Amino acid sequence: MAEDLLPSPHPLTPPRSEEDWVSWLRLLRSRRVGPTTFHRLMVEHGSAEAALAALPEVARTAGVEKYAPCPRAVAEQEFRAGHMAGARLIAHGAPGYPVALTDLPDAPPFLWLLGDATMLSRPMVALVGARNASSLGTRMARALAEGLGEAGFTVVSGLARGVDTAAHLAALEHGTLAVMAGGVDVVYPAENAVLAQEIAERGLRVSEQPMGVQPQARHFPTRNRIISGLAMAVVVVEAAAKSGSLITARDALDQGREVLAVPGHPFDARAAGCNMLIRDGATLVRGTGDVIEVLTDRAAGNPAAVQSNEPEKCPQSPGETTSPEGPQVSDRTASPEARNDAPAQRPETRRAATVPGAGPEKRDLSKTTGLHRDILARLGPSPVAEDQLIRDLGVPAGTVSPELVTLELEGRIARQPGGLLALA
Repeated sequence: MAEDLLPSPHPLTPPRSEEDWVSWLRLLRSRRVGPTTFHRLMVEHGSAEAALAALPEVARTAGVEKYAPCPRAVAEQEFRAGHMAGARLIAHGAPGYPVALTDLPDAPPFLWLLGDATMLSRPMVALVGARNASSLGTRMARALAEGLGEAGFTVVSGLARGVDTAAHLAALEHGTLAVMAGGVDVVYPAENAVLAQEIAERGLRVSEQPMGVQPQARHFPTRNRIISGLAMAVVVVEAAAKSGSLITARDALDQGREVLAVPGHPFDARAAGCNMLIRDGATLVRGTGDVIEVLTDRAAGNPAAVQSNEPEKCPQSPGETTSPEGPQVSDRTASPEARNDAPAQRPETRRAATVPGAGPEKRDLSKTTGLHRDILARLGPSPVAEDQLIRDLGVPAGTVSPELVTLELEGRIARQPGGLLALA
């Protein structure tokens, strides 16, 4: 069942002490452990400490000898660096963690925040587009950002050149959120240093990556899933036929968000991606009114759609306002992947997920080897949805899921945003 592949519907117990945070950081920083594997290990073992203790044996079973989790000193340094930079961590399951992200199968276990954390509870719309944006493209981005801000929406983007920069600048007065590809304290591109500082003072900067990490190519697709995941809708202003903006649009579709696009001239390569999106069913955008109309129509079918992202109030856990984060350190490379407007969660989804402590049945070596062979035979370079793979195998999800974790740790398969699997 697809529901069995989602993280537990019961929130993780967030770290309540520095020791807990160090364990969470170590687990997520460990080699071949990313958000999805983190959630699985936490469900299986109940705590980060127990998962860390089990990792070497899990890796050994997968054929990886001398596996060692992330050293404690690395996590402690991350914790200190975050506080020195004035940032804080917010954990999945804690008050203030964006509800929009909890629907994702690869939701970040925690995020670094720098700025006004209350912005995570506001309705958001993502504006993305070309780095080499045209004059008309930047003008359109500014107009949309200003209009959406005046209408009460927070504009989300990625702090890149071009459309992202124009959108952040225009939305500063009303509030804007930048999702960073590197560490929350690392500004890229450097020319946006002043803008990044203003966002930290008047808006919010967010990242799942470790403090001080310079952005690399593989970080941008994973960053994009957070941009789309936070937003009620993604508006693509300009995008080439093959671009990161289209990855964000695909992530939005996978996550059930609205996708809208600004049309462009057929001869302009920077508009090719937008025109393709419109051809394939994305809503055509002429101005802010078109975006608000789509959100209003959607809200009519889901009255809570444009209400606060903020979860029910619950007691603040000790140390919650002073904690560091740990982003994923592998688990995915590049590829396409409830917020204020997520579709109403189905009852069967709430009941989903693995029950802690209910581990898979014991399998002898020949059966396990055969299952590994069947899994690898059904995967290729093109990603496949995990639930589809399980249906094709005809094996219970509780049996397949642990073996997928084993193959991930062994480096033979790669998990991509949106719960997709491919050969590594």
